[in-house]
Amino acid sequence: MEMNFDSSILVKLLFLQCLSVICAAQDFDFFYFVQQWPGSYCDTKQSCCYPTTGKPPADFGIHGLWPNYKDGSYPSNCDSSNSYDQSKISDLISRMQKDWATLACPSNSGSNFWSHEWDKHGTCSESVLDQHSYFKTALNLKSQIDLLQILQSAGINPDDGFYSLSSIQKAIRNAIGFTPGIQCNVDESGNNQLYQIYICVDNSGSNLIQCPVLPNGKCASTVEFPSF
Repeated sequence: MEMNFDSSILVKLLFLQCLSVICAAQDFDFFYFVQQWPGSYCDTKQSCCYPTTGKPPADFGIHGLWPNYKDGSYPSNCDSSNSYDQSKISDLISRMQKDWATLACPSNSGSNFWSHEWDKHGTCSESVLDQHSYFKTALNLKSQIDLLQILQSAGINPDDGFYSLSSIQKAIRNAIGFTPGIQCNVDESGNNQLYQIYICVDNSGSNLIQCPVLPNGKCASTVEFPSF
């Protein structure tokens, strides 16, 4: 018995299959660019360890550049075949040691931190940014957005003082044109403190945008800005 098959259906199925692969590779809506204050990372019960290169600068450091969906969820660990390879970013290491320093214990060079960020988050943006471009994009965003200078210009200093959450958001919004997400943690005395700042970037990694969704920052209306 001879079976007839409409070739147009096959073409459509192949097209949809190819399209689904492309969509999977590019399937995120925007990036969270996240910077953290080292004083708040360290001023907790678990404390911190300075990297083997020494104490980082008293400045906001990069936590990551994270692909995200508009509903607040995010892709992760998208390509196990494209693992972190430090030889691909050797020209960026000195900048990363300064601007993307690890504070995890035990003390280490930072390569474990960077590997985790690439494997979990970076691989989900590889249709847009290869490994070198991913780290360079984050470093350039850090240079573009000097959070410490922005806050200090508004009279908000890392002096163990307490500041209103709204004043922190307002200072950053006035400087960059968009409302940031603010995340807090708790120090050993139970005080709410300024921990991480989320700024949204379009899915090319090029332009700042208004965040489609902001993280639940667990902040009180007034937060401490600890020294480092």
